[in-house]
Amino acid sequence: MQARHILKMKKNFEQIAKEDARFSPSAIRFVYEGLSLTVKKITVEPRHISGQTLCEGLQKLAVEKWGRMAMVVLNNWGIKTTRDFGEIVYLMIKHKWMSAAETDTMDDFNDVFDFQTVFKDQFEF
Repeated sequence: MQARHILKMKKNFEQIAKEDARFSPSAIRFVYEGLSLTVKKITVEPRHISGQTLCEGLQKLAVEKWGRMAMVVLNNWGIKTTRDFGEIVYLMIKHKWMSAAETDTMDDFNDVFDFQTVFKDQFEF
């Protein structure tokens, strides 16, 4: 996935969330922010990253931001699985906030990790 910078007007995260109703604007903002941070950590030049890599970056970002509360925050925003990260990514692709390669699919986000396992059972301070 890649963040896209488009000059023409597009719907903001609040409008997208209101229209879709599955995720809060904060959830959409978090995934967008996580994409940028994940790309920056991997390379100095913007490039494509896989759904799995994005999920792993979002996991790290959530733990950095909220620690043991990460799962509670994400669940409150409507994000309960890594597939939900993918749903948000493809929602953002639809609204031209991100782009995908031809080889990208929603299945790239299936079962990358289990929220209970990474945010609770295996959480380390």
